[in-house]
Amino acid sequence: MKLSQPPKPKPGAWRNWMHRMIAVLLAGSFGQAPFIAIARAAEINNRAAFSYRDAERNISLGGTSAEIVVETASLIDPLGQILGCNGELLPNYDGFSVALYEPDASGLELGPIVPLTGTEVPDIEDNGIPGGKAPNIENSNPFFLTNADAGQYNFLFDPQTPLQSPINTGLTQTSTDAVYILVVNPPADSVFPQRRIKLELVTSTGGVNNSIIRYVATALDGIPIGTSGGSQVSETVVEIFNAETQGLNLFSLALGMVMCDPNQVSITKTADRAAAQPGDTVVYRLELRNLTDIELESITVEDILPQGFQLIPESVTGVLNEQTVALDAQASGSEIIFTTTTPLPVDASMSVLYAVRVTPDALRGDGENSASVSAERSDNQFFVQDGPSIHRLVIDPGILTDCATLIGRVFVDKNFDGEQQPGEAGIPNAVVFLDDGNRIVTDADGLYSVECMLPGTRSGVLDLTSLPGYTLAPNLYFNERNSQSRMVNIAPGGMVRMNFGVTPTFQEEAK
Repeated sequence: MKLSQPPKPKPGAWRNWMHRMIAVLLAGSFGQAPFIAIARAAEINNRAAFSYRDAERNISLGGTSAEIVVETASLIDPLGQILGCNGELLPNYDGFSVALYEPDASGLELGPIVPLTGTEVPDIEDNGIPGGKAPNIENSNPFFLTNADAGQYNFLFDPQTPLQSPINTGLTQTSTDAVYILVVNPPADSVFPQRRIKLELVTSTGGVNNSIIRYVATALDGIPIGTSGGSQVSETVVEIFNAETQGLNLFSLALGMVMCDPNQVSITKTADRAAAQPGDTVVYRLELRNLTDIELESITVEDILPQGFQLIPESVTGVLNEQTVALDAQASGSEIIFTTTTPLPVDASMSVLYAVRVTPDALRGDGENSASVSAERSDNQFFVQDGPSIHRLVIDPGILTDCATLIGRVFVDKNFDGEQQPGEAGIPNAVVFLDDGNRIVTDADGLYSVECMLPGTRSGVLDLTSLPGYTLAPNLYFNERNSQSRMVNIAPGGMVRMNFGVTPTFQEEAK
């Protein structure tokens, strides 16, 4: 009998965990939109064939054994590369690092760093250290990027190593439901913010013995996730099949002329006045500025008006480079949506102007409104936004005010009628206390006034200790005024007077 089988792998190849494959399903998105990705473990296939012939008996026999599949405990390898938003290399990778953490109990904040199994390149036989893969040849965590590696990174997961976080209790590095947070740290002096990507392993599917490991990648920082190389796009999913050249690619945040700068578009809101009364017309200006190196399209502005403000539709105007542009305004209650099909060029500003009418209902609001802008970059339709830009307008009640005014005087009442006559001098620095706690001091002529008093019944008391040598003057006509206090009824928006007459004491007259 003759047996035939594939050549036996070298021992070093077994220790190198065979050939690794990875497939990543990713798509650009904002917020918490998930991305599906898969990675495959290595496997060994073996089949035996035999044949037998008896020439004397003229008998021939032959056959082939069933295929034997042996799955190796290989390290799972999510490859990746740090790129600019449109897929370009960053100018300088010095100081950048990529680290893999477990989350804390909340699942969103960083927990312990993942202890990865150390590797080596080249692989030295029989030393107990598995072979690694460039660029992270030692499987370091964190891994510091270099310009020579062009921003590439990789980590190898060990199926035998248990995880430490409470959220990963009882799981190994390749177990279903294991959760990680991939962190990209820029240099300390960099203008780039940190990136965080949540990775969650889901049920294995596909491949031999379900050896494909799938995971969900979610951007925790609101920045799109993207991929490089060949891909198949199906709605929001990108599937990549070549693990040696493809992997999870993070889109970096770049300053100024790079699309992923957090300040990709700006909005500023101003008004033609700081205060307004019911019946006034206020003109608002929204200035939209393109801070990127590419045109912005599909510009949409959402403006929330204060309570009691009404849009004047015929006043809506758009201006770009001193030329009028078409704007569509849709108002629903206090919300206004402005849209335009006119692209916003690089480093250009577009102004949106409109007028609103202030109604009496504005007195119940705070005069604060906010505006936000969103747009798409023209080359890859990435979503950019800014805002809200908040503007506060002081609402003056005008003729609709409820505020009242209190006026009065403290004077020497010589004829005891309670009213100041010619020759009856005012008393300066006299103190009057109101029921709301206000303390009033008269001027050089004995006069005082209080604006914006709340309507209703109000009272005031003359502090005689502030008038040495004087006492309350008797009133021969009104008994109510023979008291140290006064009570008045203040109508909304009205004015009322509260006077106090005093007279010198006998000791002062004897002098």
